[in-house]
Order: sequence, then structure tokens, then C-alpha cells
Amino acid sequence: MAATKKAAPKTKKAKKPKKQYLVIVESPAKASTIKKFLGSAYTIEASMGHVRDLPKSQLGVDLEHDFEPRYITIRGKGDLLAKLRKAAKTADKVYLATDPDREGEAISWHLVTALNLEQNQYSRITFNEITENAVKHSFDAARDIDMDLVDAQQARRVLDRVVGYSLSRLLWDKVKKGLSGGRVQSVALRIICDREEEINSFIPEEYWSLDGLFQSGKAKLKAKYYGRGGEKMVPKQKSEVEALLEELNNAVFSVQEVKRGTRTRKPFPPFTTSTLQQEASKYLNLTAQKTMMIAQQLYEGVEIKGEGTLGLVSYIRTDSVRISDEAYADMKAFITEQYGQQFNSPQRNLYKSKNKAQDAHEAIRPSYIHRTPDSLKDSLSKDQYKLYKLIWERAIASQMAPAEYETQSISIAGGDHVFKTSGSVLRFEGFLKVYDKVEEGEEENKMIALSEGETLKTISFDPQQHFTQPPARFSDASLIKTLEELGVGRPSTYAPTIATILNRNYVVKEKKLFYPTELGGVVNDIMKQYFPNIVNVDFTAQMEEELDEVEEGSIAWKDTIREFYPGFAEELANAEEKLSKVEIKDEVTDILCEKCGRNMVIKYGRYGKFLACPGFPECSNAKPFFEDAGVACPKCGKRVQIKKTKKGRIYYGCEDNPDQCDFVSWNKPVEEKCPRCGGYMVEKGTKNPKIVCADPACGYVKESS
Repeated sequence: MAATKKAAPKTKKAKKPKKQYLVIVESPAKASTIKKFLGSAYTIEASMGHVRDLPKSQLGVDLEHDFEPRYITIRGKGDLLAKLRKAAKTADKVYLATDPDREGEAISWHLVTALNLEQNQYSRITFNEITENAVKHSFDAARDIDMDLVDAQQARRVLDRVVGYSLSRLLWDKVKKGLSGGRVQSVALRIICDREEEINSFIPEEYWSLDGLFQSGKAKLKAKYYGRGGEKMVPKQKSEVEALLEELNNAVFSVQEVKRGTRTRKPFPPFTTSTLQQEASKYLNLTAQKTMMIAQQLYEGVEIKGEGTLGLVSYIRTDSVRISDEAYADMKAFITEQYGQQFNSPQRNLYKSKNKAQDAHEAIRPSYIHRTPDSLKDSLSKDQYKLYKLIWERAIASQMAPAEYETQSISIAGGDHVFKTSGSVLRFEGFLKVYDKVEEGEEENKMIALSEGETLKTISFDPQQHFTQPPARFSDASLIKTLEELGVGRPSTYAPTIATILNRNYVVKEKKLFYPTELGGVVNDIMKQYFPNIVNVDFTAQMEEELDEVEEGSIAWKDTIREFYPGFAEELANAEEKLSKVEIKDEVTDILCEKCGRNMVIKYGRYGKFLACPGFPECSNAKPFFEDAGVACPKCGKRVQIKKTKKGRIYYGCEDNPDQCDFVSWNKPVEEKCPRCGGYMVEKGTKNPKIVCADPACGYVKESS
């Protein structure tokens, strides 16, 4: 019998080492949010924003060698980069997951250089929202770095550095240290200064309104005077109104025409960066800078009780109003579930983006539709909750049905005089059920049943005097809207631009409105005289369009700089040669220092001029300084002085104000008395100043000689 062969012992297969991946994002908050979606094979690290940039204390752009930028490692990032290099060496693949925009693309490009990554070592991934699906799907769409996006960011960075560094150096030399100029900030400053000039030059004009109160049975209705003989008429003076009243008091009024109809109000598009900043300013009283800070927190991730960190909104730097198919389906289902099918728009609401908005991103919307603001309230700060609620409501409402109104327009005739009134009644809420921030322009009259030809009882007429108003000063919301409409800057630039002109004390904010300071006026005048292109709105908007063309790959980024720089260099050389130094020298006064007896001198500070002892630092005495306006006080005869509010706005006040005299005026008073009413007159405007009566009810304007 043959011996049986023993089976050879099986050898254990060596386990294939599990691949390890490194994902780099910008912030720790974003890293924390993403970590929960990926397994143990993924290490998530944060670059803490940019890792390389142009040097702070030098131009950093080689003007002699085709504007080549010189990037250096940002101070303090050495240890972080060493840590990232170590992690990259042990990883089988590095995924660069910085924000999905030009700046994010540039950060990824800089990381490749700073970490010495080879072409096959890394890939670029992007996601518009930080949700599990979006993050995981981004790995399936991994790609190379988009150099058109990088170049668009390089063009903006180099352009802004060349302009900003050169202008700032000039202003330091010619005005004072610490000032700055910039491609976008200088235009924003000019817009504010131009508006102030319009306001100062504005001459109010008198006009009158006339309301009539009529009665039909027990119902009363108010109507506004329209005109006579079918022609619209606005009385300009009291005498015209008095003549009208004489005719109206003898007239018999009846219903001339009743028009009934319906109208719809469509919902607003979901938020872009600009519209979010505008509405947050209007309804939440948040500055553009604070709005973006809170929105960034909501995007990167907030700690939700019992669930960990969740990104709550889509990417917040966008000028697109598009909603993805997936988000639209979720919204449609949610609207039906919560409010009923009738509140869903019959067709998908599509919105058109402004100008040349890039459609790579979506509009700002909630990442999870079913996470209502109230369900998250306990996990959010007060401001986070308010902003999330605004974003959530606007996005949901954008896909809801229109609001429907029943309308009525009534014409009331007495002889050939006509009064008109209109009203509306909301019949179906539609999107207003969710987003009711709509300013109605309709009259508040209730709709009452009237028949054409019906005679009405006249109860009373109410004439009111009015004066035309100057254009309004800019707020955060209106300035951002204006910059966007003019094509100046881009969504990411509005908040830092406003912050810069405030920090430089070029403008101040009073009751949410911007006022240019004396310093802002000086800088603006220099810019207008010596750098007309830089503060030209059309020129700046054209530059933005060229940067968009770089992003599209239509033009090379250095071509933009090559075309721009020669003209700018010529303007700069001209300014350096011809602009005299704005002397801010110490003017000696006859006011003696109470502490040491020296004659005090006039100095300039953040809020303008002040008196200081020349014996500083031995004597540090200082106090406010007020210039003489060269006119006597209209109330007490003492001197009128040029003063400033705490925020730097100029006004005129008696030297004894506020202790013994209460005279103050925003406009400079003049010695001449008003020939019409005997009151004092003031000078309005700077380019073409006019002498007008200080009392708008008088309205006297001195004819130019």
C-alpha cells in the first residue's frame, strides 16, 4: 500500500498595506467637518489659509522682468509647512480641497510648490457644500489644478499690489504715514465723496400734496390729487394750493372710473454674496464684514448638539443664482410636505445671473433643506441663527408659488379735477408665507365696493407742504449694490473694501450711513487729479471683465498687466513730480498751555486738528481745536467755529456752544440776511456754491451775480 502524501502547509499571504491619503483644506473647522465623512485612510489637515504670498514690506513684483511675482513663505507658516510635508511624504495621494474659487485654486497651486509635490502625487478636488455626498463625490471628479483660475488670481493680486503699493507709498510721502490707495477702494471712496458733493450742492424745491377724504355710505376712502383735465399737476407753492381749494370746495365729486384686476408678485432669487450682504445689512443690521465672517462659519461647519460638526450652507462666495437639481428636488418635496402642493411653483423658478456671473457655483442655500432654523436654534449663536434663517427662508421661498393680489384703482372726479387711489388685498400668500421681507408700494386703503357714477360725500381736504430731498447717503447695503451694478470689484472684495476705507479713516459711519472725512476728501482729490483712470468707474469695471477673461482662458494674465502698467507708471511719475507735499505742519497759536505756559500748536490726528503742547513728551497737554469760520453767530453775535463730530463730520457751531448758545449748522453760515424772511443764510455746495436761506420753509435762493 502506497504511503499517503502529506499536504504542504499553507503559507499566509502578506496583507497589502492599506493606502493612506492626505486631504488639505484651509481651516480647522472645515477639516473637522470633513473628517466625519471619510474613513481612517484619510488624514485631514488645514493650511490655515494662504501659505505663500508677495512680501509685505516690498513690492514683490519685478517690473523690469515682465512683472514676475516673487512669492515667499508667509511668516509663521514654517512649522505648519514642515508638518504638511511630512504628512505628504507618507501619503499615497494628496488631495487639495481648498475653496472652489480663484483664491482657493491659487492656494492649492501654492501648496504644490511649498510641499514639493510631483505631478502624480496630488489631485485637486472641490465641493460646493460640505455634506457627505458632496465630499465623497468630489473624489470621483478629482482633477488637475486649473491654471486659468490660478492666473486670474495672480493677475488680480499683482495688479492690486502694483497699484496699492505705489499709491500708498505716494500718499505716505505726500500726505501722512499709514494711508493707502487701491484699485477698488479708491473707486468706493470716490463714489461716497461724489454723493456727498451732490448732497451739499442740492437745493431743495418746494411742492405740495393734496389728499381728499371722501365717503360712500359708511365707508371712507382717502385719495390723492392727480390733476385737472387729464393732465397730472403738482402744486409748487401755497398760493397754487389755496386757489385749488377754492375750486374744490364748490365741486361735487363722483366715482369716474373703477378698475379691478389681479397681480402676482414673484419670489426673489436665492442669495448671491452681494444680495446676502445687502439684506443682512438691511434686516439684521450686520456689516458686510461680519456677515461674511458668520456665513463662513455656517459653510465650514458648526457644532450641532448630538451630531458633531455640520456644514449648514453652500459656498458663500458666489454671484450665481442657480440651484442644483438635487437641491431643487429636496426643496420641492419639503414645500409640499410642510405647506401643501399649492405653495409649490407650477414650474421650476429659474433666475438670470447679473452681468458675466460665473455659473461654476450655486447660489447660497442650506445644505440640508429639512434642517429648519428653529431645529438648529439651540446649537447656533444669535447671529448665526439670524443669518441662517435669512438664507434658509430666501432659498425655500425662491422655489415657491407667486403671491396673488386682488387690486382696485379708483378715479374720483369733481368738475375737471381728478383724485386717484388704489389698494390691494392679498388673496394667496405664496412665497410670502416663508419670506415676507417685501416692501409694499400700494396704498393702505381698504378695497370698498364702489360703482362708476356714484356720488361721494366730501369730508375734507388736507394740503401738505414738502421739499425735494437730496440723494441718500450710502449704507453698507446701497454701497455694495452700487459697486455690483457698476461692475466694480467682485463678491469677495466688497467687505474688505468697506473695512479698509473705514480703518483708514477716509469715511466714517453714522447711523449706518457713510460720510467722507476731511482726510478722505484730500485723498480723493489727489486720486481724481493725478490718477483719473484708477478712480474711473468704467475703467475699473473693464479691468474686472479682463480678469474674467483670464479665468476663461481667453487672454494671458500678464497681458492685462502689460497693457495697464505703462499708463499708470506715467501718472505715478507725474504725481511724484507735481504733487506738492500736503503740509501738516505745527501751526503756532496764541492759546497758552495751562500746564507749562507754552504757546500751543495745531496738530492733525485721526479725527482732524487738535491743540497740543509743543513741549511733548515733557508736557502732554492736548485739547480740541476749532477753526474760525469767519462769520458771527446769527443768534448771539460771537464767532462761529468749524467743529467736528466724534466721527469726524464737519459742522459749524457758536464758540459758546453748547454752554451758552445753541447755534449749530451742517452748512457754513454767511453774514448776509435773507431778504425774504430775515433769517440767516448758508452756503451750500463746493464746486458751484449757492447762498440759500437756512429755513427750507422759506426756500430763498440768491441769484448768481
